[in-house]
Amino acid sequence: MINYQQLGWDPSTVGELDHRLLKAPTLKLRSARPGPGGDVVYSVDLRLKRPNTGEVLSILEMHSLEHFLLEGFTRYLPENFISVGLMGCQTGFYLVFLNEGRAEVLSEILEKILNDILAADGVPYERIDQCGNYQNHSLAPAQAIAREVLAAKAGWLDVA
Repeated sequence: MINYQQLGWDPSTVGELDHRLLKAPTLKLRSARPGPGGDVVYSVDLRLKRPNTGEVLSILEMHSLEHFLLEGFTRYLPENFISVGLMGCQTGFYLVFLNEGRAEVLSEILEKILNDILAADGVPYERIDQCGNYQNHSLAPAQAIAREVLAAKAGWLDVA
């Protein structure tokens, strides 16, 4: 049995929640799935825009932020990071980790990545040989979102 509270998550918010109640920007544990060998796969929602309010990430913002999250989590958590996926509703990202589900650790790494975005002079993996739509990136909008999310850091775990 996984102790969500010990990992720093509010157990009442783990899993699927009524999207009308979700706040943003937030980090929310979506699931923790133990494997037969003892490993645990954690799925985390990184919600940047509040659902169903008309506020969404543009495709340009999502694409550039996806590259920063991929590069950052790979660099900071190389043994634990599995994947980043776009939310089709354009309100955030799904983050998948192996054996790392502590809210404090993931929040600290996210903060580092957001600060890296602010200090960046380009988007990671933005060249034609690295990206299937390399012309669809822009640093300035990604930096604007990073500033917005960092400013709300105190409430990242207050998801509903």
